[in-house]
Amino acid sequence: MNNNLKDDRLREECGVFGVLGHPDAAQLTVLGLHALQHRGQEAVGIVTFDGTKFQSEKRLGLVGDNFTKQPIIERLSGISAIGHVRYSTRGETILRNVQPLYADLDTGGFSVGHNGNLTNTLLLREKLVSNGAIFQSTSDTEVILHLVAKSIKIKFIDKFIDALGYLEGAYSLVALTNKKLIGARDPLGIRPLVLGKLEKSYILASETCALDIIGAEFVREIENGEVIVITDDGIESYFPFPKQSPRPCIFEYIYFAMPHSIIGGKSVYAIRKQLGYELSKEDDISADIVVPVPDSGVPAALGYSEGSKINFDYGLIRNHYVGRTFIEPTQNIRQFGVRLKHSANVSIVKNKSVVLIDDSLVRGTTSVKIVRMLFESGAKEVHLRIASPPIKYSDYYGIDTPEKDSLLAAKHSIHEMRDYIGCTSLKFLSIKGLYRALGHSERNEEVPQFTDHCFTGDYPTKLSDIEQIPDRTSQLSLLEE
Repeated sequence: MNNNLKDDRLREECGVFGVLGHPDAAQLTVLGLHALQHRGQEAVGIVTFDGTKFQSEKRLGLVGDNFTKQPIIERLSGISAIGHVRYSTRGETILRNVQPLYADLDTGGFSVGHNGNLTNTLLLREKLVSNGAIFQSTSDTEVILHLVAKSIKIKFIDKFIDALGYLEGAYSLVALTNKKLIGARDPLGIRPLVLGKLEKSYILASETCALDIIGAEFVREIENGEVIVITDDGIESYFPFPKQSPRPCIFEYIYFAMPHSIIGGKSVYAIRKQLGYELSKEDDISADIVVPVPDSGVPAALGYSEGSKINFDYGLIRNHYVGRTFIEPTQNIRQFGVRLKHSANVSIVKNKSVVLIDDSLVRGTTSVKIVRMLFESGAKEVHLRIASPPIKYSDYYGIDTPEKDSLLAAKHSIHEMRDYIGCTSLKFLSIKGLYRALGHSERNEEVPQFTDHCFTGDYPTKLSDIEQIPDRTSQLSLLEE
């Protein structure tokens, strides 16, 4: 088993933000991206347009570490802007991969930011390169630039829609031209995108939490398969793809989105609490206390406590001052690594039978350490409960899951996982319980309501790169950074 703690959580995807027609476009974008920081902590970029030219600032690291100084904001002049926070699911974390990407086209400037993952990037890239395209990054987003540039359509929006027709996989896009702010969502609506309004200006963002931070009004979600075009004259919508039932990513509700965001008209916090409630109804354990793995396990633990009538308490305390770049401990003290983020609250767990609640289980290595820490702190029993089904399949739509063989649930039974983790008992929420928490009596097996392939293996789109290119790890660029 891989004991790297960083590999034992699902990595966030990306977050996008855009605004048209506001004098504080850059500042609003900085604030919006700050609210979306949970979706990507490796890099951030902003592109603005001042009516004459585009400006671009890209940095590795966090929004607050890079975009709080006034000289940077002043360089990002203009009344229109798009921004992007990134975790690299496709392409290395190097400056040339940081979005939004920009290109000069015959129709004018064009910049685009992308949340999601295309599943035919390599095939498209090979074809484009063979036809003379010159790639400057290893990001799948650059494929979109080339497809738009090569389109024979006359109007820009027709070029843009033409390019989308070649894409497979999951995407929500924000794009900026000389006159337009454009949003697009894949035909199944796997990745989220919402529309807001601030005074007379329209906003596009990955989540409603980005609207909240700037005091913008939530207007609606961008529909699955919709291309929305915002200009000074108003809004136009295009639906260029055959209509399909939406299948939003179920992990937005389980883990990714901020708890106070609204997705699909549902409160993410309320859903997470209901996940724990449904889990308690599928359980019959007798225990003294319900303890969450903070912070993501808290809503589910509250729901479990409510449903089971077992008292909730903070038996684990999270250290919020440990960042992603904290120095790795030396090998001989690596077993203490989990204590950098979590510490047992001994006075709460000592001599107690504990129900430990977490949102998901990936490799299980962090769970091993937390369970051991609770026992070392005097817990009599530790019953690990996971508020989602077992993750048995890899993701290819923008979530950085390990390869299937590294997923604990893919190769081990419940009993084997329990023994590996060292907990007294182990239980996962059922698929049926998951769908009940989301407001459905059961999963529609013919037309599933959500993209849930990590649990079911039911991938909703083609996976052309995987199926047609055996060596998907081949080097895309010879340029060393």
